[in-house]
Amino acid sequence: MTKKDNLISLIKRQGYEEAPVFFDLCPSLIEKYKEKTKSDISYQEYFDMPWRCIEDRKLINHDTEKYRSYYNFQLKEGTYIDEWGVAHEPGSEAAMHMTYMRHPMKDLTTMEELEAYPFPDFANAEHAHQKAQCDEYHAKGLAAMGNMQCTVWELSWYMRSMEQLMMDMIADPEKAAFILNRVTKLSIIRAVSFVKAGADMLFFGDDVGMQNSIMLSEDMYVTWLKPRLKKIIDTVREINPDIIIFYHSCGFITPFIPHLIDVGVDVLNPVQPECMTFDEIHKKYNDKISFYGTIGTQTTMPFGTPSEIKEEVTKNLTLAGKKGGLICAPTHLLEPEVPWENILAYVEACKNFKPI
Repeated sequence: MTKKDNLISLIKRQGYEEAPVFFDLCPSLIEKYKEKTKSDISYQEYFDMPWRCIEDRKLINHDTEKYRSYYNFQLKEGTYIDEWGVAHEPGSEAAMHMTYMRHPMKDLTTMEELEAYPFPDFANAEHAHQKAQCDEYHAKGLAAMGNMQCTVWELSWYMRSMEQLMMDMIADPEKAAFILNRVTKLSIIRAVSFVKAGADMLFFGDDVGMQNSIMLSEDMYVTWLKPRLKKIIDTVREINPDIIIFYHSCGFITPFIPHLIDVGVDVLNPVQPECMTFDEIHKKYNDKISFYGTIGTQTTMPFGTPSEIKEEVTKNLTLAGKKGGLICAPTHLLEPEVPWENILAYVEACKNFKPI
């Protein structure tokens, strides 16, 4: 099996030959990787990871400086503004790569102001590079991933602010619907572009869970977010019925899992063990959905020993069984406090595991 074939077979719970390795490193750990390995290839290649992400459509003449007028205060020196107009202010030295987010649509009060907001023009963006990247990855036996882990809810509140968007959903639904619909339309354009380029998988997501509870009620989720996610998934499945859909949400989201299955999600990420118990989730849903994650980055990866990490990986892969259904991996970006030895222990545990 190629890496791609092995991964897809595992996701479809049809058996697999080797446990895939996957994780993301923060900037300081990327430097640690270079120091430790003396390698000039990417850590994804070095650790033989089974997929690569395709670049998004590239906006043409999209000057983000135009969004500064939406902030009625001075942004900190060193702030960068992303393609959606969201400003990311640098944090303290202790925050390292983390930034403070500012919301350009927060203080807009009329529909006219919302309608005039310059959303990024993905419809006319460049996209020829996407097929070339897919072809390159496929030639190497790898899967190609379209990465859109902020899909509807997060992109919308990043611009509007969470508090204001939630208030809109309750007290001014016309405004909430406008923002969510515009973001959904743009997400469809991006997702369709990935699929037409040859992507094997799409990674959607929106954080709808907190540490111990859901972020919004189930009724609000079903009213506002579920139909829009379904619309995106239905659209790409019309183009490629076999496209594999990943979905990310941090935190406790147990009540939402049946809804994610209902709209066609294939892989749930990250099954954060500090918030949900994998064996309970697996027992209830393992014949309906696969999983990616389960190795905690709040606990196990930074504070466990190498032997504890190996035990956790082996336990979860054994629970999933020989048919697969689990990409066992750290649940989030690996942050600076994660020891290098723990990363190697995770990789070794996956490499040594034999599905039986």
